[in-house]
Amino acid sequence: MSGTGDTRSTSRRPAAWRRANLPAGAAAVLWLVIVAVPLYILVASTVQSRSTYLENGPLSLPTEFTLDSYRRVLEGDFPRYLLNTLIVTVSCAALVIVLAVTVAYSVIRTRSRTSRRIFQLFLLGLAIPSQAVIIPVYLMITELQLYDTLLAIILPTAAFSLPVSVLILVGSMRDIEEEQYESMALDGASPARVLWQLVVPMTRGGISTVGVFSALGAWNGFMFPLILTQSRENRVLTLGLYDYIGEFRVDIPALLAAVVLSIVPIFTAYLFARRQLINGLMGVGGR
Repeated sequence: MSGTGDTRSTSRRPAAWRRANLPAGAAAVLWLVIVAVPLYILVASTVQSRSTYLENGPLSLPTEFTLDSYRRVLEGDFPRYLLNTLIVTVSCAALVIVLAVTVAYSVIRTRSRTSRRIFQLFLLGLAIPSQAVIIPVYLMITELQLYDTLLAIILPTAAFSLPVSVLILVGSMRDIEEEQYESMALDGASPARVLWQLVVPMTRGGISTVGVFSALGAWNGFMFPLILTQSRENRVLTLGLYDYIGEFRVDIPALLAAVVLSIVPIFTAYLFARRQLINGLMGVGGR
């Protein structure tokens, strides 16, 4: 019996080794090192004093542990910048979801020449970079008397997120069977009820993808806040990092501490929504 067991155990080892993907494992370790080294430099630099950081350099092990850089960041205008960024991000995501869902629903259900033209117009937006239209956007925001307001950031940021959002949701809504629409029509459901009770639940994966994608773009937005705002009261996090860069010196520990604190909220949201984001981008969110 023991001899049979040894034979089985030895016969399993080569099979396990054959199943192991050694090149993929080596690539994963290499990728881990590539990601871990910048993260180590980022975090280790924030727990050193400014003088220690300048003496030892960015790659040295911390010889003393201090949270003074985080204290300087939190005692400054960082909380205001964080609040402004949260307002811009949540508003952009909500606005994009509402508009993209309704536009995609009308494109799917109307099937007229006008709806096709509207869909093609949104697809054309994918080819237009925001840098190419920054001057017309600036003039429109100024004419609307929205310059130096959070709304001046929200509106163009949401507008440039709409083309890809409509494209994702149209793909998700095409997965809904025609018989399901017809059964709700036989029950006397209105288009609004069909949208709310059938389309939205069936495309929640795509809607989550659009929300996360829009939130990431708004959180990391730089050009629109730079061009369309001026006062410190309406600054967002990406512009607030300039507070630690002076004419003759840079407070690197405080700057990197602000970067760490600004990453935490959006990274946490990404961890919770990453599965829906991947499913939606793979085109299976509506199934």
